[in-house]
Amino acid sequence: MGFTHVETLRRMNVQIIGMLGVDSNETNSFTSRCSISKGYANIDELANDPNVDIVHICTPNHLHFGMAKTLLQFGKHIIVEKPLAITSQEGYELVQIAKQNNLVGAVNYSIRYYPLNQEAHSRISAGLLGEPRILHAEYCQDWLFLPTDWNWRLDSKEGGSLRVVGDIGTHVMDLLSWITGLEIVEVFADLATFLPIRKRPMKIQSTFSNKLSPSTETEDVSINTEDYASILLRFNNGARGVVTLSQINAGRKNAFWWEVNGSSSSMYWHQEEPNKLWLGYRNKANEILLKDPALMLPESRGFCAYPGGHAEGYPDSFFQHFFQVYRYIEEGKILGKPTFPTLESGYRELVLCECIQKSVSESRWIKVNY
Repeated sequence: MGFTHVETLRRMNVQIIGMLGVDSNETNSFTSRCSISKGYANIDELANDPNVDIVHICTPNHLHFGMAKTLLQFGKHIIVEKPLAITSQEGYELVQIAKQNNLVGAVNYSIRYYPLNQEAHSRISAGLLGEPRILHAEYCQDWLFLPTDWNWRLDSKEGGSLRVVGDIGTHVMDLLSWITGLEIVEVFADLATFLPIRKRPMKIQSTFSNKLSPSTETEDVSINTEDYASILLRFNNGARGVVTLSQINAGRKNAFWWEVNGSSSSMYWHQEEPNKLWLGYRNKANEILLKDPALMLPESRGFCAYPGGHAEGYPDSFFQHFFQVYRYIEEGKILGKPTFPTLESGYRELVLCECIQKSVSESRWIKVNY
């Protein structure tokens, strides 16, 4: 994620002052690879640098809270990779510190910023779907399919007690709520761990790397985070939803799709074909809207960086998101309420995660109290 953030900031012509890794080896390696002139020794040195206005936190999950709290206390704006923190209590504390210090904080739910997700949001806000009734989505990957696949997210001490839900499920729940303007008010969840023992390499491996060679030395590790999740949702308007999540579906690299069925029509979008928005009707032919600012609503066409026929994808979603955050830092008083996913958005997802855990442990519907 650090490389993605650096690439995006350079595209925005933002000056990158320096970088701090989880240790000195990572700091030195990253600054050299990305041609960043300064590497910090620790978070306090970074927080005390008067030349730094905003910090992007792309570290493992368990480090988010401590770093974010320190930076906010030293007057820095922050953009944090999801999840915002490990617990909702930590998330709430960050929200309050940011408010007290009049600072901008964002959580990187960048999937909102694919142009056709913005279009879906605009169309539903305009009433073109009617009343949303049924929301369903699936986010499946295969990068942890093999027992020899390993990443720090598998360790609950670093990634938190929910892996699939925290890593990709929060993207889904944030997007469904934001697109429709609805609030999730109840959850019922089922989790499963199909690979209870994994083989951790004795030497660090890169995320999304190929399978280990036969000569790689490993150790068996018990896994206490989920490979799979199925979540039933109830929304504040009475709508129903269902979400399926997995990181062990062979062949599914980053397969996130959502569909919303309303009282007038339906919409469907798939992240691996992000420049198409399917529009479904009962009494006329269905339609495919290809990403084209000339054909999109005025509220969403500004999120297209290129004209029709020019595909936009994953890197562009980061650009549009970060642009909105940086613009708000410069012009917040003029713009009013932020439209990007804020620290409060991240806090609400942490509340949902804890309700999902409670639902699993008690085998019942859980009401969500934000």
